[in-house]
Amino acid sequence: MDVGLKRELEEKVRSGERLSREDGIALYESDDLAWLGGLAHEVRTRKNGDVVHFNVNRHLNMTNVCTASCAYCSFQRKPGEKDAYTMRIEEAVKLAKAMESDNLTELHIVNGLHPNLPWRYYPRSLRELKAALPDVSLKAFTATEIHHFETISGLSASEILDELIDAGLESLTGGGAEIFDWEVRQHIVDHRTHWEDWSRIHRLAHEKGLKTPCTMLYGHIEEPRHRVDHVLRLRELQDETGGFQVFIPLRYQHDFVDMKDGKVRNRLQARTQMATGAEALKTFAVSRLLFDNVPHVKVFWVMHGVQTAQLALQHGADDMDGSVVEYKITHDADNYGTPNKLTREDLLDLIRDAGFRPVERNTRYEIIREYEGPDPARRESPQPMRV
Repeated sequence: MDVGLKRELEEKVRSGERLSREDGIALYESDDLAWLGGLAHEVRTRKNGDVVHFNVNRHLNMTNVCTASCAYCSFQRKPGEKDAYTMRIEEAVKLAKAMESDNLTELHIVNGLHPNLPWRYYPRSLRELKAALPDVSLKAFTATEIHHFETISGLSASEILDELIDAGLESLTGGGAEIFDWEVRQHIVDHRTHWEDWSRIHRLAHEKGLKTPCTMLYGHIEEPRHRVDHVLRLRELQDETGGFQVFIPLRYQHDFVDMKDGKVRNRLQARTQMATGAEALKTFAVSRLLFDNVPHVKVFWVMHGVQTAQLALQHGADDMDGSVVEYKITHDADNYGTPNKLTREDLLDLIRDAGFRPVERNTRYEIIREYEGPDPARRESPQPMRV
């Protein structure tokens, strides 16, 4: 990148001026990761100081049966496949209840688009989970699932959200976004929920007082310009509603685990390579710089590996996704033995080791507890980059 453009971008960022589409593309074209990371770190420090947020959550996937066959997805199964499953609500409650001893604060629920489950299964499941775990926030369902519920119920998304909120829903999940640009989306997504419906459903959720996350699946067949377009669409929606709390870049990954049954469901991996650690860090940095109106950027350590997740905290991220016991959608992103579970103590150690002060939050980013940061008296104690 030419020195003049670099200086111009620095001045824009430091003055709080909004970056343009062209600026975002130029940032991706830069090969100076230290500069990009430093600039993004300035922004995350201005917004969130030396804090890294985390929560204690668990993931619950009540069914993997899905009508869609998205090109990147290894989770979905068709009815009758050997390892297809659907939990009875009582089973889901029993499984969730067994997690209670870990002092979790959030249950994260995402499912396949089941062709035969009745609509009533979903609000009833939330109601019974909430009754069993009254102090646990229910973050449940993608916009794609809400759109599916419209089809199977005959109700509008507004009516569906009202009923789910009454049953205990506190937040939607951010999934189903992937990449919004049709040039890419038509090759990776096999369902009918695209930008128009995804944004419509999150807009409705925000109007009803829900705060939601937003996501982007990167590192497959898209180009940097598609990532910039994706973020700018979300930024414009955030200007309108103010309802997004956090942006989560999700690293696309190859099928290392679910191919054990001999069937490779990820149809992209024969022609793609997963994003390198450097590309991941660049994506976090550019996202933080473009997303001037979303307070938090989260790194989901399951999809990035623990070390890259720690580095992401120096490249714009200020949230490390929770303790996660089992994540069935994807796992072992780098094939290097990423753990299934991090305890609260593990997360505290990782955040301090990266040089930050851990703060435990709930689903709405309200602070539950603040912890001591790294010991500044120790010479070997890590510290975040100075700004």
